[in-house]
Amino acid sequence: MKSLLKAITGTLLMSAMFWGLSGCKDSFIEEHTYTANVPIYMSWNDLRKSSEPQPPEGIVEQGKIYIKDNFLFVNEKYKGIHVFDNSNPASPQDRGFIDIPGNVDMAVKGNFLYADSYVDLVVFEISDIGNPIEAYRLKNIFPYTMPETTEPYPISQVDTAKGVIIGWKVERVTERTDQSNYMGIRVLYDKAMNSFYAAEASGSGGGTQVVGVGGSLARFIIFSDQLYALNNNNLQMIDIPNSAKPSAGNKIGLNRVVETLFIESDKLFVGTQSGMLIYDLSDAANPVYVAEYNHFQSCDPVVVSDGYAYVTMRSGNRCGNFTNLMDVVDLHVINDPQLVKSYSMSDPYGLGIENKTLFVCDGSAGLKIYDVTDPLRIDEHLIKTFADINATDAIPTGTSLIVLATDGIYQYDYSDLQNIQLLSHIPNGK
Repeated sequence: MKSLLKAITGTLLMSAMFWGLSGCKDSFIEEHTYTANVPIYMSWNDLRKSSEPQPPEGIVEQGKIYIKDNFLFVNEKYKGIHVFDNSNPASPQDRGFIDIPGNVDMAVKGNFLYADSYVDLVVFEISDIGNPIEAYRLKNIFPYTMPETTEPYPISQVDTAKGVIIGWKVERVTERTDQSNYMGIRVLYDKAMNSFYAAEASGSGGGTQVVGVGGSLARFIIFSDQLYALNNNNLQMIDIPNSAKPSAGNKIGLNRVVETLFIESDKLFVGTQSGMLIYDLSDAANPVYVAEYNHFQSCDPVVVSDGYAYVTMRSGNRCGNFTNLMDVVDLHVINDPQLVKSYSMSDPYGLGIENKTLFVCDGSAGLKIYDVTDPLRIDEHLIKTFADINATDAIPTGTSLIVLATDGIYQYDYSDLQNIQLLSHIPNGK
């Protein structure tokens, strides 16, 4: 990250230098040669080819997890979604892979799967889970994003007409540049997505659950006839009364780096790097700001139950925090959230809650399970620690717990909290 900030800074300094040289000329056009991170593009045509069902393949780098009915959906970072039949959590069956370039998040309503694909939202009809069909594509609903670079060089000119950027190559480039609008694009970094985005670019250069459940790191969530999606500093509403054909809804600028979404009753809780925002969803298409709970700069997964929010904050990461904590916030007066207790953690990431049982993914310190009947004495009521996994997110389903870890996905039977048992492990396919 430091190398990339240095690269962008170098680019801006270079721009300033050439601006100064050209200040006395009639034209601002300058030619210069330098070593740069040059974009590798996927064309718009290739991005928007209809996805064909793929046979099962091992998970290489899992991202988000999501459950709907008896199916488990596992994001393969920036590549697509693995689908598992989880009717028997002790023996999940791999049903195939949905190829979706640039995919990070997902949500399901009825028989329709919604997934981001770089700037687009893609809808798949999944009534036959083994044969998902691309039903619709809502183009350019999300900002143009760019992956992080690893080499300490400036980014060369970006041409969004060529498609989406899927990687970088280091080359010597010669460019003729109008210094009055250097690069023609503002490059900003989205910490929550670990990616860059072009602030002024347009996308193309031109007993069945109704909805599923995501983990505490989810950036997509469904309520009523709305899909809520976080991107950069915005909350984007997507209208889905017609599940097969979504349309762009309202957008709320949050003026923060947004991270996670959670819904409890008719309230939407937005985790950001500087606090938790609360919105009322009485009118689902038009969320109304209620209150906020602020803290120092930090990654901020949040879950809510019985009038309390549980917020984890972690150090040594891209969010800039220096403390490992779990805050408990009293929400009984919803427009005046109050911190009631902070608990020290080792390396906290996502978390899940069901009734009075809280599941905390404490990273390298493992999965920790607490009784939170008394929010002021949680540390005295540790039920169990699974220290042998590096846990990052969890979804409780009622009897089985799905845990995302660095080496795969674990499932536990917690129907008897005094005798929690490992049911299965889906390993990474590296």
